[in-house]
Amino acid sequence: MREAPKQLAFDLALEPRFGPEDFLVSPSNERAYGLIESWPDWPDNILLLTGPRGCGKSHLAAIWATNAHAWTIDAVEIARDQVPHLVSNGALAIEDMDRAERDEAALFHLLNLAREKKAYVLITCETPPDRWGLRTPDLLSRLRLAPGVAVEAPDDALLKAVLVKLFVDRQLVVDTSVVDYIALRIERSLAKASEVVALLDKEALSRGRRISRAMAAEILGAAQETDETE
Repeated sequence: MREAPKQLAFDLALEPRFGPEDFLVSPSNERAYGLIESWPDWPDNILLLTGPRGCGKSHLAAIWATNAHAWTIDAVEIARDQVPHLVSNGALAIEDMDRAERDEAALFHLLNLAREKKAYVLITCETPPDRWGLRTPDLLSRLRLAPGVAVEAPDDALLKAVLVKLFVDRQLVVDTSVVDYIALRIERSLAKASEVVALLDKEALSRGRRISRAMAAEILGAAQETDETE
């Protein structure tokens, strides 16, 4: 018996939606969300936002950047000659402070100037400053003194709610059993949830079929094999 021909599926990735209406609040992130929303009533002009990859830190940073009219930059891109310009805006979000080599002298200068100019700085990171391998004692000391708030890995309710929203955003209708099945078998990461939904969307379009639990099992099995190979 010949298999039905697959449809051509175009890989049209959806842009991440980082609006406040797209952020789902749960016990794992409500404290961080509350502090972001409380700006400018912060305990300090510098705030560390920590949490594992895919927990929603960048989404919170984007919400704050909109509210504060802040610029956003990756930590690795900061150079000393840029510091006065970056601080001049009055609000700056620095992403992934702990994930790459940094110009420590430039960052120390930036934090000092921000304090002097009363500019706000939001820093996202996966781990506390003590684990970044910083070689500049004064920079480490300054970061240790900065208040911080943690975003935990998504709990069950949040992960399922995010999966439902991701399917709805793609105009896909799935049974709750499919959502439950996926939530129990993927890492607790919003990034992984988005990746799996995109794979299922592409596969369903290719087959011309609705997403089922069996299809989810097949895709998750293939994805796991790929991860283990890599």
